[in-house]
Amino acid sequence: MSIFPERAACCSLSLRESVRVRGDSAWQVRGAANTATAFGILSRAVVLVALTLIFCFSGVFSSFAETILLTGATVHTVSGPTLAPGQVLIRDGKIEAIEGSIKAKADKVINLDSQHLYPGLIASSTSLGLVEINAIRATRDANEVGEYTPDVEAWAAVNPDSELIPVARANGITHFLPVPAGGIVAGQSGLMVVEGWTTEDMTVRKPVALHVFWPGMELNTTPKEEFKDKSKWKSLEDQAKERREEIKALEDFFAEAGAYAKAREAGGQNGIPAKNIIPAWEAMLPYVRGARPVMVHADDERQIKSAVQWAATNSFKIILAGARDAWKAAGLLATNRIPVIFERIYNQGNDLSSTPTRDTYRYDVYFAAPETLRKAGVKVIFSAGLGGDAAATIRNLPYTAAQATAFGLPEEEALKGITLYPAEILGVSDRIGSIEVGKEATIFAADGNILDIRSNVKRMWIRGKEVSLESRHTRLYEKYQRRPRIR
Repeated sequence: MSIFPERAACCSLSLRESVRVRGDSAWQVRGAANTATAFGILSRAVVLVALTLIFCFSGVFSSFAETILLTGATVHTVSGPTLAPGQVLIRDGKIEAIEGSIKAKADKVINLDSQHLYPGLIASSTSLGLVEINAIRATRDANEVGEYTPDVEAWAAVNPDSELIPVARANGITHFLPVPAGGIVAGQSGLMVVEGWTTEDMTVRKPVALHVFWPGMELNTTPKEEFKDKSKWKSLEDQAKERREEIKALEDFFAEAGAYAKAREAGGQNGIPAKNIIPAWEAMLPYVRGARPVMVHADDERQIKSAVQWAATNSFKIILAGARDAWKAAGLLATNRIPVIFERIYNQGNDLSSTPTRDTYRYDVYFAAPETLRKAGVKVIFSAGLGGDAAATIRNLPYTAAQATAFGLPEEEALKGITLYPAEILGVSDRIGSIEVGKEATIFAADGNILDIRSNVKRMWIRGKEVSLESRHTRLYEKYQRRPRIR
């Protein structure tokens, strides 16, 4: 009953009313000669309570028992064969059957003729929900003060009323991973769903990963006489020294976290209660023990190689995000079985430029990078990067994957890179990421191939419940469709 507060309230009010009626009846019996009348009142009260309870419970069970049959669509299961056409049976928010033809009866049959059915898309590394309008400081909540803040929980800062979330949802995105930024160890992320009243409603899994922004490895070779602010100029030796110190500080931080974890384990074994609990070190426990992955954000080849060596030395489980130069270290990443969230299809860094970092590179170096990584044996996931601009354009996630298909990546791998592979690295592949029996019915229907920019998402279900595709875009479109015409 507690999971249905509105129904519980209905039933509890009826019970309280019955107590009042029964109390009145008892006094009437004690003071009145006609006990038959009192008994009649009591009987009617009991019947009323019984009917109320039956009504409440019948509503509960009927809501659970509803089955939905989606029929006529081309079903892209992602993890298995594509059924054209196929049928999907949904019961209690989960997929019960997937066949070319399902004979089971359903409470509701939805015809999706000529449409394509996909699992919900997952934006694996984004600022969605943390940044609304990049030019307005009050709407930016992605960065935390301090260099080492592992106890920061990014999901708690997500704005459930963000106008950008419905826009992303309207193009097939059902889940996203809001990433904290601002320091070297910036905090933890939790997987969110794009529908819900509060952050608690929207949080699917927490925490998912710890986010480490690897210190920069590049050196500024600009001569002092050409430096605009000469007070900030540093020699190559000083820059190299600072770089080593930053990496050493990061290594020391994880070493101290490991020592704290060992001390906690020792205290538990000896039956001594842990004292001086430190939230930052507590947050680090699952990562230094290897229970959860560390997402390392790095673009430069030297950063990537340094991070891989660090992870291998300490037996840390890492995911590489950003990964602009990952194609140069494809063999190293494959050998160490490190998945890559490739965010640089259309941009080289934090801006929207598609210009390669070096003029000696081919124009299509980043378009072809996912296929280079796949051939080497690296699992490739797609995302659009961090920041306000990327949050506003994360709706274009399918097209980043589509761009890679135009330069060699097989289409099925591109589709997995925005559905199944993100679910696997984030630890939720048993629930979402593909259309399989037993998984959540978090799916959407489009009028064409979702990797084709001409296709439109028509309907969406999250855990078997159909959700609205309305957004600020559709509201403005409808508003100006009704504008007065000039005569």
